[in-house]
Amino acid sequence: MGNWKLTVSEQPRALTPEVLKSMRTGRTAGLSRRQLLRRSLGAGVGLWLAELVGGTIGFLWPNLAGGFGGKVQIGDIKVVAASPATSGTKFSEGAPAYFQDAQSFIVLLDPSRGFIPGDNPEGDGATTNVRTLWQRCTHLGCKPNFCASNFWFECPCHGSRYDRLGIKVRELGPAPRSLDRFASTIDAAGILTIDTGKITLGPLPVSLGQPGLIPAKGPGCL
Repeated sequence: MGNWKLTVSEQPRALTPEVLKSMRTGRTAGLSRRQLLRRSLGAGVGLWLAELVGGTIGFLWPNLAGGFGGKVQIGDIKVVAASPATSGTKFSEGAPAYFQDAQSFIVLLDPSRGFIPGDNPEGDGATTNVRTLWQRCTHLGCKPNFCASNFWFECPCHGSRYDRLGIKVRELGPAPRSLDRFASTIDAAGILTIDTGKITLGPLPVSLGQPGLIPAKGPGCL
C-alpha cells in the first residue's frame, strides 16, 4: 500500500439541508420529462382543435357561399333548355341538361310538360316534373355520359348504363343502384334551385324489359 492520503479539502463532505432543498426544488437545465409531456399533450390537443375548426368551416362554407354542398340556383326552364348535356339532343325532347356548379343532370320526367312549382325533397321529380341527378356513377364515381343515339347514360369507366331518368339497367354494368338524386325546389316564378347538401340514394336496378326502365332508342355509344 502507498503512504498517500486525501487532504482535508479532498475529503467528501456531507450535504447540508440547504443544498438538499436546492436540489429538490431547483430548476434543471433544458426541459424536464414532465414539461416535455405537458408540451407534447398541449401541441396534440391544439392540432386536433385546428383540424376540427378547419373541417367545420370546410363543411359549412359551401352552404354559406352557395356552392356545391349547399343550395345552387339554376334558373328557369329557358336557362336549363339552353344547356344541353350532349350535342344533338334537346332538353324539351327528354335529354338532360348539365350544370357543373351543382354537379347535376337535370331532366324532365314528362318532356311535354315544363317546370311545375313545388318542393321535391327526394329529387325524383314527382311533384315538379324535374329530376335532379348527381353526376356520379354509383359504382366508383365516374361521370356518366349521355348518349344521343340511345338516350341512355353510359359510364365510360366500367360500362354501367342508366336510362334517361337515371334508372340503372340491371344487366349492364356493375353499379349497384340507380343515379343518386338531389333535393330541389321550383318557386312561383319558375326558378329551379338544387340543394346539393341533401342527397337521396337511387333505387335498385331494373331488368331489361321490365316496367320502370325506359327502353333505349337505338344502339349505344360505348
